Order: sequence, then C-alpha cells, then structure tokens
Amino acid sequence: MIVITDGGSTKCDWIALNDQGEQLFKSRTRGLNPAILSSDDLQSRIFESEELVKHKNEIKTIHFYGAGCGTEKPRLALEVILQTYFSNADVVVKEDTAAAVYAAVGDEPGVVCILGTGSNCCYSDGEEIHQRVKSLGYTLMDEASGNWYGKQLIRDYYFKNMPEPLMEEFANSYDMNDDFIKFNLYKQPNPNAYLASHAEFIFQHLEENYIKKLLRRGLRKFSRNMILQFREEIKSHQVHFVGSIAHFAEHRIKQVAIEYDYEVGNIVRRPIEGLVEYHKNKLKA
Repeated sequence: MIVITDGGSTKCDWIALNDQGEQLFKSRTRGLNPAILSSDDLQSRIFESEELVKHKNEIKTIHFYGAGCGTEKPRLALEVILQTYFSNADVVVKEDTAAAVYAAVGDEPGVVCILGTGSNCCYSDGEEIHQRVKSLGYTLMDEASGNWYGKQLIRDYYFKNMPEPLMEEFANSYDMNDDFIKFNLYKQPNPNAYLASHAEFIFQHLEENYIKKLLRRGLRKFSRNMILQFREEIKSHQVHFVGSIAHFAEHRIKQVAIEYDYEVGNIVRRPIEGLVEYHKNKLKA
C-alpha cells in the first residue's frame, strides 16, 4: 500500500493506492506543518484518521508533501514521527513546492506558484526544482496567501480602512474581539491558519472595489517579490498556480499577469489529485 499526502497548514489530504494504482481509501486530517506544530500536536493529528490507524501496518511507502518541510530540522522531525508510527513504511518527506510542481506540470518545465494558506514560488526545469528565495513564513513573507489576506482584513478593520458596510458584515462573520484575536495569534498552535480562515470573506465580496484593490495589492507584491525572481524563465515558460486562493482569484491573477508580463498556465485548486496521477504514472513506468 502506498500513501500520498498533501499536507497544508490548514488541512492534510491522504490517499492510499495499491500496487496497481487503484485507490483504496482517502482521508483528511487537520494540517501538519512541522515548522509550527509541536511533535505531540503532529502525532495527535495523524491519529485523527481512523483509516490511517486501521491500516498503519499495511502501508509500505509514504510520499508526504508538506508546508513547513522546506527547512531541514522540521522536515526531519516530521519524517521521524511518520517513520516511527508507520514502522513498516519507507517515508519520503518533501516540501509543498514539489507537490505543486508535480500537480501543475508533472515532469515538464515551468514556474509554479503556491497561493494557499501560505505562498511560495519555484521553477522546475523538468528534473530539479529551483528556488531563489527561501520562505520565511507567515510573519515576514507569504504575500497573496490566505494568511496574508486575512491579516490585511483584520488590520483594515481595526484601523477603519475598510468601508463601513463591509466592516459591519466582517464583524458579523468573525469574532473581532481583541482578546479572542490575540488568543488565536499567540496562544494557539496554528496562527497562520487562523489568519487564513478570514480570507473566505474576500471571495464572498469579489465585486467590491475595496476587495478588488486588496486582491491586486497582494498579487502585485507576490509578482514583484517572487515571480520576478525568475525573469528569464518567464520569458519562455508559463507561470502556473496551485491552491485555493489561486483558484478563487483566477481573474485577478490574469489581470496582474498582464502588468508584469507573464503568461498564466494551469490553475489547480487541490494538488492532491494531480499528485495521485503523477504517482500512478510512476507506478506504471
């Protein structure tokens, strides 16, 4: 049994295949970001899946692609946890950029961007994945991600930079009590996912001028700081996007792409489907 995992900060999708590439089961747990969560939290979240617990001794290989796995220390910590629990399995842990590449372009060359709970950008030449900027996470980077947009919404609400009708609706949609916000930011294990949970508000109000400007601001920052790291590559390769933010912001992405002179290719909402196809093809090869 082979398990393929797309591990974001908010949620984690697990799909099990047999040796012929047929799906045996699929499961979802809360996110597994080893850069943010403790070892105890990581373990407890794995136990949330009855299917994984039930079949743990039958699993022979795990391909885990996850947020927070681009740095060696957290990647190794998660690898040890998975290897210890799934003791009969060979465990391979890779950064979520690898999942994005395999889902968006497979083994073809292209610039691939992640716009989900967090954000990132890389270039695949078809064999190796290249990054020009190491991600420093949600406090310093992650432009145009769910957590970045969530942060801007909360800031604009508190600074009264949001139109009053939207402020009222925002306050009716989320608990804007300052103690509640600080508790989730500083006392809970997933502050980035908490911030990203507010981004849904954007996609419920896409025609509001304030929202249009906010979306463009984030996408312009991301284009300047991340995509333009690959100025030469985007002259001859499309730029592909993966993640929920990318899916819902497709129209704005294409507008900003014209400003920064790059061509948009595939937009994939959930990389897990593409990952499964990628590994099925590897099994057949």
